[in-house]
Amino acid sequence: MARDAAGVEPLPVLAAAAVPSEGTRCRWLIDGLWSADGVGVIGGAPKGGKTWLALDLAVSVATGTAALGRFPVPQPGPVLLYGAEDAPADLRARLAAIATARGRGLGDLDLGLIVVPSLRLDAARDRARLRATLDRYRPRLLLLDPLVRLHRIDENSAGEMSALLGELRALQRAYQLALVLVHHLRKYAGARGADGQALRGSGDLHAWGDSNLYLRRRDRQLVLTIEHRAAPAPPPCRLELATDPVPHLRVVDAESAADPQAAAGVADQILTALAAAPVPLSRDDLRAALRTRNATLGDALIRLRAEGRIERCPGGFRLRPPAPSAIPVPPPTAQRERNTAS
Repeated sequence: MARDAAGVEPLPVLAAAAVPSEGTRCRWLIDGLWSADGVGVIGGAPKGGKTWLALDLAVSVATGTAALGRFPVPQPGPVLLYGAEDAPADLRARLAAIATARGRGLGDLDLGLIVVPSLRLDAARDRARLRATLDRYRPRLLLLDPLVRLHRIDENSAGEMSALLGELRALQRAYQLALVLVHHLRKYAGARGADGQALRGSGDLHAWGDSNLYLRRRDRQLVLTIEHRAAPAPPPCRLELATDPVPHLRVVDAESAADPQAAAGVADQILTALAAAPVPLSRDDLRAALRTRNATLGDALIRLRAEGRIERCPGGFRLRPPAPSAIPVPPPTAQRERNTAS
């Protein structure tokens, strides 16, 4: 690139019309819950279910099963997890329980635990080791829990936090992964709807996130609030730590809960709509056409994908093409009769 009279090389500029289009819809790692290649925070009070939620996301991405039993995973892949406050054996037990609740085993998880006594994101040597680890395993999701154990900087310093978050954003872009930090809310966090501002430390942390999840206890219930940079936020939903058959988080909000019988009927309507459509249909298209509740539609889509009757594609959903039929092989008796006749 030509330099100016002072020998300075100008910054590259690209015409807006020349930028490759990725469409106007948000791309998802987990539908409605976490954006593809997004960075962000799971925030909540101590002992408030943050790690359970983080591990649920990890199992979902590693297996392609719906997060919290409700949010489909269109982009499953390998997961790397570092839990600074939990022993590997404890993490293993929780992961096994969540996998069991999904009808899977630990061997089905494409998930690795980073096992070091400490990991300092503000230390160049540890960042270099983390990059080398990402080079080797190429995860779809990197989960770090909790942020407070991953540095020794002043969380209230905008300059120091901005530098650390910039390093993490650089990792996300270099490896095209989603990155989740588990973090605490302030003890005096108050006003409803101000979850992002209630994150402990610099306000840069809230601004940094592409997707953020917040857990709060309200009226003795655990409430999940979701926010996104590039997509509308869905309504909050209530969660519970179920124990049947094993401990795992699940959605229990009566307004969000789907009717299994209704989902079965909607599944038939989805198949009919997809068969009649000349192009794939998005979830929004299907909801508008069928005039059904979002949770019911989600359950029907999960069921049809699990049964192999539909598949997700860049434009939304379509019927799964039938597998090519094998050339029929005549039974031995018929083959011998033909050989004798010839």
